[in-house]
Amino acid sequence: MAWRPGSTRWTGIETMTTRRGFLASLAAIAACPRPGWADAGSPDFLSAARAPDGSYRLCGLTGAGEVLFDLPMPDRGHAAAAHPERPEAVAFARRPGNFALVIDCREGAVIARLETPENRHFYGHGAFSMGGDLLFTPENDLDTLDGVIGVWDVAAGYRRVGAFPSGGVGPHDVMRLPGSERLVIANGGIATHPDTGRVQLNAPTMRANLAYADPESGPVEVVELDVALRQNSIRHLAMTPSGMVAAAMQWQGSEGEHPPLLFTHEQGQAPRLLSAPEDAHRQMRHYAGSVSVSGDGRDLAITSPRGGLLQRFDRDSGAYLGAVALEDVCGVGPDPAGGFFASTGTGVLTRLSNDRPLAEAHTRWAWDNHLVAV
Repeated sequence: MAWRPGSTRWTGIETMTTRRGFLASLAAIAACPRPGWADAGSPDFLSAARAPDGSYRLCGLTGAGEVLFDLPMPDRGHAAAAHPERPEAVAFARRPGNFALVIDCREGAVIARLETPENRHFYGHGAFSMGGDLLFTPENDLDTLDGVIGVWDVAAGYRRVGAFPSGGVGPHDVMRLPGSERLVIANGGIATHPDTGRVQLNAPTMRANLAYADPESGPVEVVELDVALRQNSIRHLAMTPSGMVAAAMQWQGSEGEHPPLLFTHEQGQAPRLLSAPEDAHRQMRHYAGSVSVSGDGRDLAITSPRGGLLQRFDRDSGAYLGAVALEDVCGVGPDPAGGFFASTGTGVLTRLSNDRPLAEAHTRWAWDNHLVAV
């Protein structure tokens, strides 16, 4: 209803006019569809990269290896978060970074720049809420060296509105569970401070974990591996449509030990460790750089740029299925055709089915660590 100036009564005429105007506005909005990822060329993946001219870019890629767009970044990137509805991505600096750029991937414009509070830094990853109203960012509290998850209001121009504990130390990656606002967090367990670079400050007490958290209340379940694996840093995550989590790890302990680098987990259950036969496993050189579920949801893959290897496992049984040798391979994502899509620091983009490359593109781009599925 509308208020008529100078009157103490509501008027039906003004009410009807306002209502008609309101409905007309809604109709006009509906007639002008909001831009979606199709307006940015329908990329299958986002990836940070170093361009042939030495500059750093955020790229949109198809599953066929086509570069749809490349947008400038001020420094080396790590990963990105893709908005669930509109062609908008948050590109994160490599840790310990203090900036993240919100990029309109249709127009190529930076629409916001996120900067951490003075005593925080990003870890290179982030995740949106189900409707894209909030952004969540893993961060390091430099006063305590505890992990926190920053919360940013997207509609308010990515204004920072709060934070909550990550449930551990060194939260590196974060994902949202399918159909839920609950988050799963890879707490790598490694305490660091920018003043000492990447030196591990808590080797005697390091304990990585996987934490499930609700944004309103914080961690609700924390999963730790056996104490003998406490130095197996949980770093990167992938998710099946049913909510099974696959976690890739990087061993920080003795060079003579070769623990598993992959486990799966479902809420309320015990974690399941996966590992290749000994000779193949040792080729990973203690390091899983990224993890993915296949496009058909049947397999899991981890990569090792140190070992130049991508290993596959059966999602249900955990059985080792084989490996593909690729120099400096790290990025891996679900191939829309059913298998995997991988990227390397040497410029290769390749589709993989079982252990066979289906198609390869050789570029002059140095692809960074991760392929983020859009």
